[in-house]
Amino acid sequence: MVVAKKFIIAKHFEGEPKPSDLKLVEEELPPIKDGEILFETEYLSVDPYMRPYAVNFPIGSDMCGCQIAKIIESKHDKFPVGKRIRGYYGWRTHTIFNPDKWNPPGLLKEKPGLLPDLGDLSPSLGLGVLGMTGDTAYFGFLEICQPKSGETLVVSGAAGAVGSHVGQIGKIKGLKVIGIAGSDEKCSWLVKELGFDHAINYKTEDVAAALKKVAPDGIDCYFDNVGGDISSTVIYQMNNMGRVSVCGSISSYNSDPENIPRSKILQPALIFKQIKMEGFLVPRWTDRLDESFTQNKKWIREGKIKYRETVTEGFENIFQAFTGMLKGENTGKAVVKV
Repeated sequence: MVVAKKFIIAKHFEGEPKPSDLKLVEEELPPIKDGEILFETEYLSVDPYMRPYAVNFPIGSDMCGCQIAKIIESKHDKFPVGKRIRGYYGWRTHTIFNPDKWNPPGLLKEKPGLLPDLGDLSPSLGLGVLGMTGDTAYFGFLEICQPKSGETLVVSGAAGAVGSHVGQIGKIKGLKVIGIAGSDEKCSWLVKELGFDHAINYKTEDVAAALKKVAPDGIDCYFDNVGGDISSTVIYQMNNMGRVSVCGSISSYNSDPENIPRSKILQPALIFKQIKMEGFLVPRWTDRLDESFTQNKKWIREGKIKYRETVTEGFENIFQAFTGMLKGENTGKAVVKV
């Protein structure tokens, strides 16, 4: 008999998530049937999208999220014992399901599959630079911003999992890259280790003045992870025919939907500078994920993409990892090692 631990949604988040919004419970799992597999979670991802997306799940549902797990029992010939699997199976330690009948709600519909061979790299990277994070950076930047060598790129939330990856792709493509982050330590990491040209600490610097100094000729591409006043400031310094890829709006995720903070109106900048601004969700490129995985892995092997993980130990500590990530306490990808 296997007893799974899981976090279920006890109350939908209002404002900053509270421990009482989720409940840790145990679930006794039955013997597996033909076509089913049983897997044990090794790593769980915590990501900004979980904060607004959780409202799509009914009270009592497992908290949403992606995980890397090892198959410990199988009655499916394509999913043998000992192999790893990646998927959106929620905040739980053990799971039984039939890969041929998997039909989750909403947008989290990645087809069940074995984790590709990562060689000597940690399996946890399947949640980060070689998983959804890498897919987000690769397609969200290259497809929407259509960068050209010699242009200037600004990335907000630049020390996070996606932002740090986007900035490095920008350097690979020959752009001048400016990151915006929330501490001197993070800014130093972006410039000294990742090769960003400049980094701005939005908590201690005047972002508008700093951008005018380090990007005197304006900004061509903006990868937006935060929304709010920072994004308004960047957009008003963009060049004619600039492109904005809107990946996230973490500055507003804890806000009351009926009273979202107001920022400077953007339409004048969009109109008179003929700026293209486009949001996206990664499932748009589901049929091309092999492309991003292959290219990101190649760049890692070549030393062109570097990464950092903020690892929290222990399944019971996933909520703290989640809220810490929302507050920007992580550098690079935030994961939980179960």
